[in-house]
Amino acid sequence: MRKSRLKNSQSTASAGFTKMAAAGIQLHPSCRARQEGFGLLFYDCRGPRLLFAATGTLLPADYYGTVRARDEFPAGVSDSQKQALQKFVTQLLEKGFLREQ
Repeated sequence: MRKSRLKNSQSTASAGFTKMAAAGIQLHPSCRARQEGFGLLFYDCRGPRLLFAATGTLLPADYYGTVRARDEFPAGVSDSQKQALQKFVTQLLEKGFLREQ
């Protein structure tokens, strides 16, 4: 009987791990992104907060409108651009423009 309890505990833990691994990021529902000449303008409808991002055309304004993996970027992005975008995503998460799902 002890073994069956242990097995159930392990399978539950594995299921929880799988769910966590599948999580992604998405634009916060109170935030918007708009394409500008320099890149993206993020604004937060909860307060007067703006973030100007000199991303050029690397990311479309609606890119984070759907859930994405934290390291998922459009095709054709170079390794150095990916590194810069990873830092940018971290900044957006810290400032509340993106949220983890």
